[in-house]
Amino acid sequence: MDRGTVGSANMGRLQVEVRSEGPSAVVTPVGELDHHTAELLREPLEQCLADGLARLVIDCARLDFCDSTGLNVLLGARLKAEAAGGGVHLAGMQPVVARVFEITGADAVFTVHDTLDQALATD
Repeated sequence: MDRGTVGSANMGRLQVEVRSEGPSAVVTPVGELDHHTAELLREPLEQCLADGLARLVIDCARLDFCDSTGLNVLLGARLKAEAAGGGVHLAGMQPVVARVFEITGADAVFTVHDTLDQALATD
């Protein structure tokens, strides 16, 4: 297990891709979302909201791991997106990530889709 310090050594553990698709910001985290890498996701989510994109679609298909800190980043983004008239949609969760949402009950507060296409087709 990587026990390195926060900083550039951990940046390779999570990469975040962002693109606009119609009224949605599609945010794709790739790798591990944990307390070392959470800021790498928080910053682009907040930038999307600042840019007026309140409908956030998180493509979780390439997210290998999510701990409670990562979950809190997504919950915080959900609250801010809803306050701006939008929401957060999660798509394509791997079983190991989906399990974290099930155990914590967070799957009940997010709109969860099997695929990215389904998430983009939903209002």
